[in-house]
Formats: sequence, structure tokens, C-alpha cells
Amino acid sequence: MAIWLSRNKKIILDNISKVYYHVFMLRLSKKGEYGVRAMFEIARNFGRGPITIREIAEKQEIPIPYLEQLLNRLRRGGLLKSVRGPGGGYVLARNPRNTNLGEVLNVLEGPVALSECLNPTVVYCCSKIDACVTRLLLKRLSEKITNFLGKTTLKDLCEEGIPSKNQKKTRGLHTKGD
Repeated sequence: MAIWLSRNKKIILDNISKVYYHVFMLRLSKKGEYGVRAMFEIARNFGRGPITIREIAEKQEIPIPYLEQLLNRLRRGGLLKSVRGPGGGYVLARNPRNTNLGEVLNVLEGPVALSECLNPTVVYCCSKIDACVTRLLLKRLSEKITNFLGKTTLKDLCEEGIPSKNQKKTRGLHTKGD
């Protein structure tokens, strides 16, 4: 593996560096990415009634079978409501300004844990756990990420006005009485 620093300088990573590179390569899983994109699309439709799974899938280019699983999980997590029958679909359980990305990702992925020793659902038996400087660093970073996600709402994302596929750029939410 090589990382380019500039046109003429290249660093070849040794095996240990590769491990650190992958550990610190923070990114969402497809589950988290698709879930945030689906919630964004539903939030964008807030105040206009339910949006169908087909509309979400088309606008966000998410496979319908996988989207169904994610939306069911978000519904069971209390973030969505489903409306049955003609004109049915999905709506947010709360106003987009009261739904943050931390909640969405927690329902889909669980808590932010950048290391096994920070994951509250894993019993970790490391002899260095109480004196590990890397654990301290990752714990602080996890707290910062959790705080950031907790402060970033669906309304914040909608106000950026990012257009969906085949949609003109619009700003803000369509809300009743807002």
C-alpha cells in the first residue's frame, strides 16, 4: 500500500503502519450511510405526508430490499412511523430538528466505538486496558464524534439543500407551522 504525499514523494507503509491506517480510517458502513441518506430523504419530505419506499430508493439510489430492512429497524427504534394503505409510506416520528444523527446511527450501528475495548457490548480482556494511551486517545475521539453526531440534526442536513437524484436544488424543509 502506498500513500502519496505530493507529486514526487511517496511513503510505503510497513505492516504496523497499515494497521494504524486502517484503524484510523473512519467511515460509515453501508448500513449507516444508507440509513442516514434514507432519513435525510424522509426529513426532506417532512410536512408533506408519507414518502414511499420506492421514492426513497429512487432518489437515494438504495436497493429496495436493503432499504426495507433499514426502515424497519429505524421504525422499531422509534425514529420513523409507517403509514399503511394507499398514499402510505414513511414519516418521521418527530420533527427533523429533534432527530439527530447520533440517534439514527445508534439504532442502526450501535454506539460509537473506535476500538473493541471501548465497545460496551463486548467483554474485552486486555491486560493493558488501564494503562493504554491508545485507548485513551480513541476514547476521547469517540466522545467527540458522539457529541458531534448528537448535535447534528436532520434539519441541519436538509438546510444544506443537497438535491436528490433527478431533483433541482431546494433549500430548507417543507413544514407545517414552522
